Amino acid sequence: MAAGGVAEIALAFVLFAVGWPIPAVVLLIGGAVLAVSAVIYAHTTLRGKFRVWDGELDRLGLRGDEHVLDLGCGRGLVLLKAAARLPDGRVTGLDLWTGDQSGNSQEATRANARAEGVADRVELETGDMRALPFPDASFDLIVSSLAIHNIPDAADRATAVREAYRVLRPGGRLRVADFRHARDYAEVLRECGAVDIEVRDLGWRFWYGGPHAKTAMLAATRP
Repeated sequence: MAAGGVAEIALAFVLFAVGWPIPAVVLLIGGAVLAVSAVIYAHTTLRGKFRVWDGELDRLGLRGDEHVLDLGCGRGLVLLKAAARLPDGRVTGLDLWTGDQSGNSQEATRANARAEGVADRVELETGDMRALPFPDASFDLIVSSLAIHNIPDAADRATAVREAYRVLRPGGRLRVADFRHARDYAEVLRECGAVDIEVRDLGWRFWYGGPHAKTAMLAATRP
């Protein structure tokens, strides 16, 4: 994205030099948009999403002894941040460990947990969000970051949300950050009987290139 933006800006100056101002202006604007999008994307990836999740977890006011489930945990961004707040609790990370992320594997996530000093309170499971391998009412908190939207079928996404609600304990809370479908997830949770349902925009720090790829947070509680 950044390389494309720079290339378009460079070509725009060439076109200005040879006397083609209109295509030059078009390329200049397009290149600037690509360059800005690249900067925003890099910020979200390297810093923004980390700060957003820090704020979300802090606002939960965790006691420190909860059992947390991270759906689609990947290499452990939210998993490890939650574990750091649970000196007497534990976090279970569930993933299919497929190639949707570079280097996505249990081994990589375990290594990250060791590096962060929380390996003793992290458990990793291979499983499908649509059929969670856990009993009913197993978790105090369920989190997920940019994972459920990877399920291509709307009915299957709804099944995953219902499964999350099934394994949530009474009084347990759910926090799901996702690109799309957050309001659809909220409707499924209403049908399940969840309360305190809220969908809110996480702002520019969680944009993947711009407002066209913004992230929403879904919050809910099981009564």
